[in-house]
Amino acid sequence: MEIAFKAGRHSAATAEGPWRRWTGSMAAVVVTVLFLVVTIAVTMGARSPAEGVAPTAVPAQTRVYYIAADQVLWNYAPDGKNDITGAAFDDAAKTFVAAGPDRIGSEYHKSLYREYTDSSFQTLKPRPAEWEHLGFLGPVIHAQVGDKVQIVFKNNLQRPVSIHMHGLLYQKDSEGAPYADGTSGTQKGDDAVPPGQTWTYNYAVPDRAGPGPMEGSSVMWMYHSHTDEVGDTYSGLMGPVIVTKKGMARQDGSPVDVDRELISVFQVSDENQSLDLQANLDKAGVHKNVVGSDEFTESNLTHNINGYVYGNQPLGTTVGTGMTVQAGQHVRWYLMSMGTEVDLHTPHWHGNTVVANGMRTDVVSLLPAQMITADMTPDDPGIWLYHCHVNDHIIAGMITRYQVLP
Repeated sequence: MEIAFKAGRHSAATAEGPWRRWTGSMAAVVVTVLFLVVTIAVTMGARSPAEGVAPTAVPAQTRVYYIAADQVLWNYAPDGKNDITGAAFDDAAKTFVAAGPDRIGSEYHKSLYREYTDSSFQTLKPRPAEWEHLGFLGPVIHAQVGDKVQIVFKNNLQRPVSIHMHGLLYQKDSEGAPYADGTSGTQKGDDAVPPGQTWTYNYAVPDRAGPGPMEGSSVMWMYHSHTDEVGDTYSGLMGPVIVTKKGMARQDGSPVDVDRELISVFQVSDENQSLDLQANLDKAGVHKNVVGSDEFTESNLTHNINGYVYGNQPLGTTVGTGMTVQAGQHVRWYLMSMGTEVDLHTPHWHGNTVVANGMRTDVVSLLPAQMITADMTPDDPGIWLYHCHVNDHIIAGMITRYQVLP
């Protein structure tokens, strides 16, 4: 552009007569305008799709969360039907959702992380409509690189549990995992918080907790109880953490260049290994003689996404509710799996594509405790399937929907 500009200016300076001087000057003006237009276009193209302007820096801060472990009666299929087919449950689905003398059904006692408004733990913090799709997952913890996170945790269960954090920086008194680690005394209080007791976990959010060189503006981690890791996670004690790159966060810690965040945890929740099993047997009145049988064991393998089976996850009706987004939005999906060797999941989006790990795709792969970020700019309005592509998992109900409005 600079060469063209100089050429135009040279023509005007050497041309003879007022007409040539005028046309030469106009050529220079046109070239200059074109240069500015291109510069503005490039600049605008580089800006975040959500804001259209460069983000404003949010100062580092300590973000405090009040989270309790509560026992909750949870229904994996609250609509009472298969929302994917729009019909009643068939015999295959009834294996997992129908109650009876030899099975629990779709309703279970779960141990869940829930957020409260303050340290009195008297008032639950309302969950916004944009996060109703989380289901039985704990509250989202947002932070920006450079922040500190503090979780004031109360155990309202009848057994000891904890919080173990992935990705963030913590000292031994905030690890939340009991093992022979050479610590003692007050450094062990975080490992197993007794019933009715409170513990404060403290974390730093350094650069290594944020997105890597090949990632976008944010990354997902998780937290879960590690006192009895297998039993605690099958009981439901897990939640998401989202860390945003420094200088790319809104005041609430969410990434400024993303219009909507959606979180999905794919898991075959083995209720046979849940530490709430006895409470569920008592509630359902299941005879103890059937416990351990092949049929009973199979019925308690709930193939779910965020605690929902057969499309019972809230779809939403307007943009920003449930699993509903708008065409053209920058939607960031955070995906994770938990469980055993059967928990190899392949989430698949119908209708639209994502970019994950630098690749354009509509299917990603997950192993237990693996976390993946996928970016979507939906361009195909409609209600679309979103499911694990493992055949057995489809049959057992690991399938839901998302909606793109025009």
